[in-house]
Amino acid sequence: MSATNNTKLHPAIIPLMAVAAGVTVANIYYNQPILKDISQSIHATDAEIGKVAMFSQLGYGLGMFFLIPLGDKVHRKNLILLLCGLLIITLTALTFATNLYEVYALSLFIGLFSTPAQIILPMAATLDNVNRGKTVGKVFAGILVGILGARVLSGLIAGSLGWRYVYGISAGMVFIIAILLKLYLPNVHPKFKGNYINLLKSTLALVKEHRVLRQSALLGAFTFGVFCSFWTTLTFHLSAAPLNYSASVIGLFGLIAIGGALVAPWFGKLADKGNSYRSLLVSVGMIIGSIILIKLLPLSIAALIISIFFLDIGVQATQITNFARIYSLDEHSHSRLNTVYMTTYFIGGSIGTYFGLLSWKLGGWDLSTWQMLLWGVIAISIVMVSQRYATRNKVSV
Repeated sequence: MSATNNTKLHPAIIPLMAVAAGVTVANIYYNQPILKDISQSIHATDAEIGKVAMFSQLGYGLGMFFLIPLGDKVHRKNLILLLCGLLIITLTALTFATNLYEVYALSLFIGLFSTPAQIILPMAATLDNVNRGKTVGKVFAGILVGILGARVLSGLIAGSLGWRYVYGISAGMVFIIAILLKLYLPNVHPKFKGNYINLLKSTLALVKEHRVLRQSALLGAFTFGVFCSFWTTLTFHLSAAPLNYSASVIGLFGLIAIGGALVAPWFGKLADKGNSYRSLLVSVGMIIGSIILIKLLPLSIAALIISIFFLDIGVQATQITNFARIYSLDEHSHSRLNTVYMTTYFIGGSIGTYFGLLSWKLGGWDLSTWQMLLWGVIAISIVMVSQRYATRNKVSV
């Protein structure tokens, strides 16, 4: 059921949106396992090439703040197709890059133009009001599979064909997705009538207006901070003695996380039934339980596999429930609500990465996991305080 025009949606549209979101957002993460190959190709040092990942993330951050709000002002389908077209051009250009500064600039623009995923996500929320949590969960699972699978795919392609083919093949995938979106993506007409400056001002005003948005954004920041801290320090833990795993073996642990991302959308059903706080308590509890397990058995691979699986389910289920909550606040402001949430979300991830690295430097895996556990405790405290407030004031969201 469409929330916008009362016409029946094509049955493949939500899966298509999930795939499209995953294919576009993956472009930010392709560079991570192939930085060494790129540096050798363009004769750059490790310190210089390390900034490539920073530029792609910077571009994505700029896009989230300056482009995503446009989803409430302009025709979303046209905006998505325009960004996909620009992304295809930029990806193709990167396959011909010959020096470091070209790679820097093109990486920045790849990040900027990979933002259709964050326009597709709130758009999906408008298409089915009855099963919003389930629908958002499917699209968000596509985003997570794109993020987690990008590293595996990039490494495989680069190992067989060279790093330039990673971006050439990605350009082809985005082209195919753009054609399918052109054919099947429904038209959702914008509701915001003001100018662009007023659009940005209204985005910031939503923070003050909606308590649930503040709660959800803060919770998202802490749980994504745990996620980023974990995956940043896990590589060091697995590659150090006594485990001494190679990079190729470490990369396989990402497949476990993909499995968790596919399970997480089921938590969206709880949010659809009005059980959002119960869902959050369970999902954040999974995060804390996973960290406790790896603290108790730091060298057990079985424990690590179980922890990765349930940690990822917990983090992603928390985000899905948060999305279902914030998208119920204002039907006409989904893109701007998403801007506030995702900007805070990525700030939390950046801070989590920083403290994860600092903890590793000061105290290795033991201190790193203590730091993650602290963030998990703060996260569940946010849920409990929010639930208590909602119960006391008889608030349903």
